[in-house]
Amino acid sequence: MDDGDVKNFVRESYAGVAGETSPDNCDLAREIGRKIGYEDDELASVPDGANLGLGCGNPIALASLREGETVLDLGAGGGFDCFLAADKVGPRGRVIGIDMTPEMVEKARENASKGSYDNVEFRLGDIENLPLPDDSVDIVLSNCVINLSSDKEKVFRESFRVLRQGGRLMISDIVLLKELPAFIRTCLSAYAGCISGTVLKDRYIRAIEEAGFKDVRIVDEIPIPLECVTQDPTAKK
Repeated sequence: MDDGDVKNFVRESYAGVAGETSPDNCDLAREIGRKIGYEDDELASVPDGANLGLGCGNPIALASLREGETVLDLGAGGGFDCFLAADKVGPRGRVIGIDMTPEMVEKARENASKGSYDNVEFRLGDIENLPLPDDSVDIVLSNCVINLSSDKEKVFRESFRVLRQGGRLMISDIVLLKELPAFIRTCLSAYAGCISGTVLKDRYIRAIEEAGFKDVRIVDEIPIPLECVTQDPTAKK
């Protein structure tokens, strides 16, 4: 598959998700949130429409965010993790969400306005070419987004570049234990659904280490059957 075609398809798929605001979609997003590790008080604390049910874990719970820190969220979507992070870092902290989909950025900004989040901003950009200067953030977060990139090595190099000395990376993502069959690897819908773009776990960890990160650890992992991943709303587009 051509990388440009893949990126355009993913962008269009998530633009469609950004426009889905029915009560049924919100209820499904909350149920997914509970299953992947969010508490009810976290789900209730963000503006309606911020949680789109697109994650595969709860990186906020493991990030040990501290007051006053600057946080970068790769693939911010509707802003869900950004808003949870904003509460952790407080008014002296700052949260920056990056997303390549204009509709998602617009939705996240609307949610930030609804929730009166003065310490959160959203920027349009690619996670392979982050619109931030060197040494500008304390922690990089991402929730089930890097698997969508065709150049994961560059994503991790960019993450390392923007982190300050002593900064850290906390990711929740999907990796493989064995290779996918060819018919799935070449399916655009499966790519947008966080399936086709996944790589073997060893390769994923190696890419993080080769970007310069030290003390790389898997804090928690949960096996996800393929049929569960295909329930992602973007996989059905």
